[in-house]
Amino acid sequence: MKHQAIETRPGKIKAVHKYEVVGSGKKVGVEGKRFHFIGAGGIGMSGLAQLLIKHKAIVTGSDQIPGEITEKLIEAGADIKIGHRAENLDPKTDAVVISAAVGEDNPELKLARQKGLKVYKYAQMLGEIMGLYDGIAISGTHGKSTTSGWLVQLLEQAGAEPNFIIGAKISQLESSSGIADGKWFVAEACEYDRSFLNLKPKIACILNIEADHLDYYKDEAEIVETFKEFANGTKPDGVLIANGQDANVAKVIRQLPSDRRCETFGLDENCNFYAKNLLLNNGLYTFDIYHNGKLLGAAKISLPGKHNVMNALAVTAIAINAGIPAEEILPLLAGFTGVERRLMLKGKVSQITVLDDYAHHPTEIRASLAAIRQKYQPKRIWCIFQPHQYSRTRFLLDDFAESFKLADIIIMPEIYFVRDSEASKKEVNAEVLVDKIRANGTEAMFIDDFSRICDYLKNNVAADELVVTMGAGDIWKVADEYIQWLRKNS
Repeated sequence: MKHQAIETRPGKIKAVHKYEVVGSGKKVGVEGKRFHFIGAGGIGMSGLAQLLIKHKAIVTGSDQIPGEITEKLIEAGADIKIGHRAENLDPKTDAVVISAAVGEDNPELKLARQKGLKVYKYAQMLGEIMGLYDGIAISGTHGKSTTSGWLVQLLEQAGAEPNFIIGAKISQLESSSGIADGKWFVAEACEYDRSFLNLKPKIACILNIEADHLDYYKDEAEIVETFKEFANGTKPDGVLIANGQDANVAKVIRQLPSDRRCETFGLDENCNFYAKNLLLNNGLYTFDIYHNGKLLGAAKISLPGKHNVMNALAVTAIAINAGIPAEEILPLLAGFTGVERRLMLKGKVSQITVLDDYAHHPTEIRASLAAIRQKYQPKRIWCIFQPHQYSRTRFLLDDFAESFKLADIIIMPEIYFVRDSEASKKEVNAEVLVDKIRANGTEAMFIDDFSRICDYLKNNVAADELVVTMGAGDIWKVADEYIQWLRKNS
């Protein structure tokens, strides 16, 4: 269908267009089929379920606890049960979709296996859904959620009506997934468990490649090899958008087939898309964007940090390759305010600023702390860091210890336990990391209780200082409790 203008939610930009926005035109093979989702309340799982409902599939499922996500699925027409029981599996079910958290001892999954039903992991079903559209898959060790959310926000405001599933709520859209009438489907492409190899996008993006998930991969070389497989899965008529300044990404680019189209982005003029004339204005960057030596125009962004200049370049490169004119893209870049838990401002009370951030890898920690310094310029940064996974902490211990140099005081609870073995818990703990940070010259302390951490902040943080909770676990609860206390006692 042709858009002259699009209706927008309050506060969103309206855009006028001169091009066609069409559906994929592909036959959908899920209409009338029954899919049962075990773990339906997860962000990604619920997004997949809603897309299947859009394509006239019948969706049932279950989750351990009720919540806003399961309620929305029920409103959309799904039959969702609370609790996992074999009787939740409809006898007419055609296929089952399971989240990563579902084990083989789950009674619904056991029954599905006994019946010989097709069982899809989340990533496998994500690949099936992407096949119904022109897919855009965004991969990388860091920045996937921010870049994906930014792209979705821009495509929507440019009138492309994207479908999407990402791993964090887009603040302005108040959702982490969406269904629409456009041909594009945007998804994060996660390298853990090689899950992104299930995706065959028209536009693939690699933001960066670093050592991570070393509980699964044997070394960095194996990670690079897996990203190469992901890049080779791009549709023959598609394009790879890749970081032109990342050494590991360069290894992938060098091994691409000769007929595979690739465009790079970066701060170097040798990249296809590059930024010049970077200036800081109130802690945020403005810059000029070039494509193959031609000036596209000036841009500014509302997210702090040089790493977000790189993310903006990736968004620009993807959007142009998706058919959006550059003159529409650049004015929209500044309108994106972020996704949840990415340098998220919780509030400023009594001259104390409180942020929450998802950073859980040394590179992310360094980038986030640098961005905080640039934008807020606080007297002191209090970083409340919760390590995520014993295995990640052990493999990257020295790098973690060095990554906090831009913080003034680190407070650390015990490591967040996920996907680890009991044996791994015996090899490292948070106090070992605290000792390493102190040895590097940064003040650090171990407090293994969220309430006691909050009490310490209440008694020690002063005006013009900043508190940031940081990590992929549930450390955000400290920020919530502390900001509520500040508001009550200001």
